Amino acid sequence: MHQKTHPHVVVTRQSWSVLAVSTLAFTVCFMVWMMFGVIGIPIKKTLNLNATEFGLLTAMPVLTGSLIRVPLGIWTDRFGGRIVMAVLMAITVPAIWLMAYATAYWHFLVIGLFVGLAGGSFSVGTPYVARWFPKQRQGMAMGVYGAGNSGAAVNKFLAPALLVAFGWTLVPQVYAAVMLGTLVLFWFFSYSDPGHLVPSNVKFVDQLKALKDPKVLRYCQYYSIVFGGYVALSLWMVQYYVGEFGLDIRVAALLAACFSLPGGVLRAVGGWLSDKFGAHKMTWWVMWVSWICLFMLSYPQFDLTLMTTNGPKSFSLGLNVYVFTALMFILGIAWAFGKASVFKYISDDYPHNIGTISGIVGLAGGLGGFVLPIMFGALMDLTGLRSSAFMLMYGVVWVSLIWMYFTEVRRTEVMGAAAPEGPSFPHLHLPSLSPDAQAALTPNLQKA
Repeated sequence: MHQKTHPHVVVTRQSWSVLAVSTLAFTVCFMVWMMFGVIGIPIKKTLNLNATEFGLLTAMPVLTGSLIRVPLGIWTDRFGGRIVMAVLMAITVPAIWLMAYATAYWHFLVIGLFVGLAGGSFSVGTPYVARWFPKQRQGMAMGVYGAGNSGAAVNKFLAPALLVAFGWTLVPQVYAAVMLGTLVLFWFFSYSDPGHLVPSNVKFVDQLKALKDPKVLRYCQYYSIVFGGYVALSLWMVQYYVGEFGLDIRVAALLAACFSLPGGVLRAVGGWLSDKFGAHKMTWWVMWVSWICLFMLSYPQFDLTLMTTNGPKSFSLGLNVYVFTALMFILGIAWAFGKASVFKYISDDYPHNIGTISGIVGLAGGLGGFVLPIMFGALMDLTGLRSSAFMLMYGVVWVSLIWMYFTEVRRTEVMGAAAPEGPSFPHLHLPSLSPDAQAALTPNLQKA
C-alpha cells in the first residue's frame, strides 16, 4: 500500500515546508490567472469592447487553466507534484511577459490561453500536499493549499495600484518577475517522495473512467458553483462596481476584494470544519447560504410608483454599495467553505485516486469559471441588467440543492435529524437502493 493511503503518515518538517511553498506558488498562479479582471478594464476601453467581448477576454485564461487540469492531475499521480508544478510555472513566465506587448484583441485572446496554464496548478498541488498528511488531516492540508485562491484578492490590491501609477502594461511585467521568483523558492523548499506515486501500470484511459461515476458528476456540479462561480465573479466584480456604482477602479477593486479575500483565505477553515463535521453537512449549508445571498443580489435597481389617494408616490428600491458588499462578503465565506468540503468528499471517497478525481472536478469548476463570465456578458448585453449575473447563479444553485436533496439528504442525517425512512412525499416513489449503493451514497459524517 502506498504512503498516500496509509493511515499512519507521519507529519514532518518536510510536510509543512511542502505545504507552505506550494500554497505560495498557487497564490501567485491564481493572481496571474485573474489578471484580466483588473487590466481588462482599460483594455476594454482602449479596444471599445462590449460586455460579451469583455466576458470572453476575461474567460480565455480560465479555459486553458481548466482543460489542462485532468492531464495535470494524472501527471501528478505519475511523476510527482514537485516536478509538474515547477515545469508548469516555468512555461507561463514568457507568456505573462508578452502580454505587455499585445495590441489587438486577438493578441490578448491567444496570449490569455498560454497565461491560463497557471490556473491548472490547483490539480497539481492538491494531491501533492494531501499525500504528505494523514487522512484525518488531509482536509486541513488541502484547505490551506486552496487558500491560495486568495491570489484573486492579491491581484485586486496590486494590479490597480500598478495600473494607476504606471499604466496597465507594467502589470504583466511585474507578474512575470514575481512568478519567476516564486518558481525558484518553490524548487528549493519542496520535496519528492517516490511512495506518493501511482503505479506506472495505471493507464490514462482507465483513470478517466471515473467520469462514469454519478458521485463524481455530482461533485463536479457543486464545484462549478463554489469554485466556478468564485472565479467568474472575481473576474466580473471590479467592472461591476465601476459600472453599477460609478466607483474609481482602485476603490472598486478594494471592495471586490471583500469577496475574493475571504473566498480564498477561509478555505483553510473550511477544510478544518469539513474534517470535523463531514463533507456533506458543510456542503448542504453552503448551498443554502448561497441561495439566500444570490436571491437578494439578483434584484436590480428599480423605481416603484404607487397610486395613492394623495397622488402618485415613487420609491427607489435596490441594494446600496454597502449592503451589496456585505452580501458578497458572506457569499465569499460560504464558497470558501464549499470549495474545501467538495475536496473532502474526494479524499474520503477516492483515497487511491485523489489526483485524477481532483483534476476532473477541478476541470468542471474551471469550465464553470470560463462559461459564466461569457454568459454574464451576453445576459447583460441582452437584458441591460447587471444583476442578471446573479440571477443566473441563483438558478445554478437551485439545481445543486435539488440534486443534493434527492441523492444525499434523504439518505443521511443533516444537523442531527434522522432522515425519514420512507419517501417524504407519498406521490414520489424512488427506486430502492442496494446496500452497496447506499454505502456509496452515504458520506462519512463522523470524521475525527
